[in-house]
Amino acid sequence: MNVKSGIILVMLVVSACICISGCTGTPPAVEENTQPDSLLVYCGAGMREPMDDIAIAFEEKTGVAINYNFGGSNTLLSQMELTGMGDAYMPGATSYIDAAREKGFIDTEANVVYHVPIIIVPKGNPAGITSLEDLAKPGVKVELGDAEAAAIGKLSDSLLKKIGIFDEVIANTVARTATVNELIVHTSLRQTDAAIIWEDLFNGEKLERIDIPKEQNIVKVVPIGSLTFSEYPETAREFVNFVASDEGKAIFTAHGFTTYPDPYYGEI
Repeated sequence: MNVKSGIILVMLVVSACICISGCTGTPPAVEENTQPDSLLVYCGAGMREPMDDIAIAFEEKTGVAINYNFGGSNTLLSQMELTGMGDAYMPGATSYIDAAREKGFIDTEANVVYHVPIIIVPKGNPAGITSLEDLAKPGVKVELGDAEAAAIGKLSDSLLKKIGIFDEVIANTVARTATVNELIVHTSLRQTDAAIIWEDLFNGEKLERIDIPKEQNIVKVVPIGSLTFSEYPETAREFVNFVASDEGKAIFTAHGFTTYPDPYYGEI
């Protein structure tokens, strides 16, 4: 083999190696997207209206849309445990976020507003309800939230047990619903004489309210937490912080909530 032929052979070998390397080499790494297009938030049904406004404000500020899964607080907790998906959780009471934390689901958290139970009755108050004790009177039709699904149901049971009328009221209970919104609809349609809901959901057009004395009542704090299995933990924390910020709380105030902390209710 002469020198010229040797050079040509080396060039062919080098060219082949380059070609093979180009065909089998690993493509350049694509930079990971650190901000999502949207977040999935599990939220108690009683916060639907203010949280819809929160979603609009957060998207305008960050460009990240919020997709909600509304439902009963315990039902949502079960869904999170089953799927291992989502970015934030806002139940109707701290007991549910405590349970989520014990399961290792909660990353960062904050208290946002108070949930204050009241009694609602249809316009005209046909059963003459004036207090919790009246729910135990024979013949009164009562509707309560499902204690296994909704925060208001679990609280209602505790409230009735606290004043010693649980068995009597349960005997008068015609239905237990998975969400607080169903209680409002059924009472406004006069399917029941009375129900226990959150104060901020009261609408005076079709309903009347009976306030429960503070010393008799059980007021809850509504928290929010980012989830440990979020694929975008920084953005999830940003959303939690926004909800608990002055800007976020102003939206809740506009919807009739008392924001946390408040001197009247304190730490609870």
